[in-house]
Amino acid sequence: MDLENFIRDIKDFPKEGIVFKDITPLLKDAEALKNTKEALLELLQGQKIDKIVGIESRGFFFATLLAQELNAGFIPVRKPGKLPYDRISESYELEYGTDALEMHADAIQKGDRVLIHDDVLATGGTAEAVCKLVERLGGEIVQCNFLIELGFLNGRERLPGKDVKALLTY
Repeated sequence: MDLENFIRDIKDFPKEGIVFKDITPLLKDAEALKNTKEALLELLQGQKIDKIVGIESRGFFFATLLAQELNAGFIPVRKPGKLPYDRISESYELEYGTDALEMHADAIQKGDRVLIHDDVLATGGTAEAVCKLVERLGGEIVQCNFLIELGFLNGRERLPGKDVKALLTY
């Protein structure tokens, strides 16, 4: 199945000059959803995973499916103020300014084998911040995987030494 057929380009969203990769056509098609999950699992090549970290918000879709398939725990990473328990935070640079992400302080145990998942790897700032959170708690990052990589933005350069995989690259 060609998953690219289920990715819709939305021009000038969320602002002028951006071409947004909309995955909702993929999410609403049961066969495409199943094939995407299976393809993401194949990227892992059977590696043992203890926890799957999903990045807010579209990273949650497949991270929870992968966690279920791998009999692993699911860890949400969210924007500040969205998690109710003790949190750790990591700031990262945006094109104009900074933002932050948070994870529960007890989410990862030392030595946990962790998969980090998000829908899109763009500039890499978000994924880099999440890697720092996982490593601060003692997790071992097995892989960072993505549905889509926007290769022209060079995001994987911010993830040196990490196993970075994507199903689709633009």
